[in-house]
Amino acid sequence: MENLITLVNNIQRACTALGDHGEESALPTLWDSLPAIAVVGGQSSGKSSVLESVVGKDFLPRGAGIVTRRPLVLQLHRIDDGKEYAEFMHLPKKRFTDFAAVRQEISDETDRETGRSKQISSVPIHLSIFSPNVVNLTLIDLPGLTKVAIEGQSETIVQDIESMVRSFIEKDLATSDAIKIAREVDPKGDRTFGVLTKIDLMDKGTNAVDILEGKSYKLQFPWVGVVNRSQADINKSVDMIAARRREREYFQSSPEYSHLAHRMGSEHLGKMLSKHLETVIKSRIPGLQSLINKTIIELEGELTKLGKPIAADAGGKLYTTMEICRAFDQNFKEHLDGVRAGGEKIYGVFDNQLPAALKRLQFDKHLSIENVRKLITEADGYQPHLIAPEQGYRRLIESCLVTIRGPAEAAVDGVHAILKGIVQKAIAETTELKQYPTLRVEVGNAAFESLERMREESKRATLQLVDMECGYLTVEFFRKLPQDVEKGGNPTHSLFDRYNDSYLRRVGSTVLQYVNMTCASLRNSIPKSIVYCQVREAKRSLLDFFFTELGKKESKQLSKMLDEDPAVQQRRANLAKRLELYRSAQHEIDAVAWSK
Repeated sequence: MENLITLVNNIQRACTALGDHGEESALPTLWDSLPAIAVVGGQSSGKSSVLESVVGKDFLPRGAGIVTRRPLVLQLHRIDDGKEYAEFMHLPKKRFTDFAAVRQEISDETDRETGRSKQISSVPIHLSIFSPNVVNLTLIDLPGLTKVAIEGQSETIVQDIESMVRSFIEKDLATSDAIKIAREVDPKGDRTFGVLTKIDLMDKGTNAVDILEGKSYKLQFPWVGVVNRSQADINKSVDMIAARRREREYFQSSPEYSHLAHRMGSEHLGKMLSKHLETVIKSRIPGLQSLINKTIIELEGELTKLGKPIAADAGGKLYTTMEICRAFDQNFKEHLDGVRAGGEKIYGVFDNQLPAALKRLQFDKHLSIENVRKLITEADGYQPHLIAPEQGYRRLIESCLVTIRGPAEAAVDGVHAILKGIVQKAIAETTELKQYPTLRVEVGNAAFESLERMREESKRATLQLVDMECGYLTVEFFRKLPQDVEKGGNPTHSLFDRYNDSYLRRVGSTVLQYVNMTCASLRNSIPKSIVYCQVREAKRSLLDFFFTELGKKESKQLSKMLDEDPAVQQRRANLAKRLELYRSAQHEIDAVAWSK
C-alpha cells in the first residue's frame, strides 16, 4: 500500500515539473485526477502547527498575515533508519538536514514566483521529507482563508484565495476548519476530515466534546482534536517529539477527552490520513489508468495532426522541406495513378474532348464543290494540270489538316488545367504543408511553373505531329486510287468548265478520305504526345527544378519558408510536455501494478 502513495507523489512531481498545476487551460490535466489531502483553514487557525506536528519538525515559515502564498505539496516518506532530511523538487541535487534552512527556502522560493509582494500563486512548491518519525502521506498546504486584504495585497486577494482553495477541495479530501466552504463542496461530509486545533486553549468550563463526537457538525470520519505548541514552545524550539508526548498526555489525563484519547492528537491524525489516502488511491487506480491511456491516444493524435517540429540546423530544415515536398509529390502521383481521384479526367480529354473537337471541324463542308474548284484552280496557276490536280490535292489536304491544330492545342491545355487542379488537391491533402503557409505557396508556384514548361513542350511536340502530316502526305494512299484519263477539251473554254461537278465531288471525297485517315491517326498519337510530354514528365520531375534551387538556399531562407504559426509551435511544445507527463504516469502506474 505504501507504494500507492509513492506513486501519486511521483506523478504529482512530474505534473509540476511539466507545467500541470490543475489550472484551467486548453490542455488535459492529470493533477486534478490525483487523490490528495488539502489542508484548509483560516489565517492563524493553527494549520502550520498541525502540519509540523504530523511531520515532527519545525520547517514552515511563520509570521503575520498571509505566510503561505503558494500551495505546498508536502510528501512524507517513512524510512527505517538514518538521519532525517528534506528535498525540494526545484533543487533536485540538494539535501537539507537543517530544517531551519528548509523554512528559509520555502520563503525564498515563494518570493521567486510572486516577488517580494504579498500576492499569491497557484504554482506549487514540492517538498519531500524523509524520516523514521512520519507515515507515508501527502498533504497540500494552502494559503489561509482571510476576510480582508492588507496593505500591499490585491483587492481581490480574499476571492483569489477562496477560489484557489475551492479548486483543490472540490476534487480532493480536506482537513479543514473552514466549515463554510467544506459544507458547500462536500455537503454530506464524505470527503472532509475535521480537525479542531488549539483545543487546550478553550475557556475553563467549556469543552469541544460535542464537536469531537460529531454532534455539532457530523462528518463521515471522526473529528480529531490537536494540541498546538504554544508560542513560547516555538520560540524555545521545543522538541517536536516531546510536544507529541505532551499532547498524548493532555488527552489521556483530561476528564473531558480521556474517552476519546485513542483518536486524538497529531500522531493519530497522520496515521488516519495516511491509511485513508491509501484506500482512496487504490480505488482510483483503474479509473486513473483508463484516463491516462485515453488521453495519451488523444495527445498523440493531435501531435500527429500538428506535424513534426522545425529542426534548428540548416541540414535539418532542408531535410524537413524535402520530406514535405516528397509527401506532396507522392500525393500528386497517386492522383495520376488512380489511387486517388482526379487522374481519370485526363482520359476524359482524350476520349471525349478531343474526338468531339475533331468532329466539330466538319471537313465535308470545307470540301464543298465550290471550295474544291477554287483551290484546284488556284493551285494550277497559269499552267493547268495535265493529268491529276496534284497541287490542288495538296492544298485541299493541308487546308483541312491545319485546322486540327486547334483541337490538338485545346487537348494540351485541357490536360494542363487538370494537372493544375491535381496539384492544388495534392497540396490541400498534404498535411505537412498546412503547417507552413510560405512553403505551401512556394511548392504550388514551383509545380505550376513546371507544368507550364511541360505544357509548352507538349504543345510544340503535339502541333509538330500535325505539321508533319501536313508536310508529307502518304503516297501509298493515292497510288491505290483509280487514275483518270484526261479526255481533253476545247482549249478556248474557261478552266472552270474543265471539270464537271461529278469530278470535283470525287476529288473532295478522296481528300476527305485521306483527311479522315490522318485524323484517326492523330487522334491516337496526340494523346501519346501529351502523356509523354506532360503527364509522364510531371510524374517524373514536377519539383526537380525546385529541388535544385532549394539546395542553394541558406538557413535563413529555409527558415522563411518554414514559417509555422508561433501559436502552433507553442501548442505542439505544450502537448509534447503533457504527453511526456502522461507517459511518465503510465510507466509509474504500470510499475506499481507489476510489483504486486
